[in-house]
Amino acid sequence: MFNIGFPELILILVLALVIFGPKKLPEVGKAIGSGLREFKKATSDLQKIIEIDDDIKSTEATKAKAEEKSAEAVETGSEGKKE
Repeated sequence: MFNIGFPELILILVLALVIFGPKKLPEVGKAIGSGLREFKKATSDLQKIIEIDDDIKSTEATKAKAEEKSAEAVETGSEGKKE
């Protein structure tokens, strides 16, 4: 995702330590971790909803085609009997 090397990672950690201090840093890390966890969960839930919606749409389309074919068959059958 991100192209962060080891030197950049060390720089980010040192900056975080300077900004938040040694006492607050674990709390900040925990908050960021739980935020990322929530984001991943929401993303996967949304992905499941989209997949379910796509499945429903394809099922409805299949049913509509089947009903259309059966209606055509009925019409064709009734026209043949009239003649």
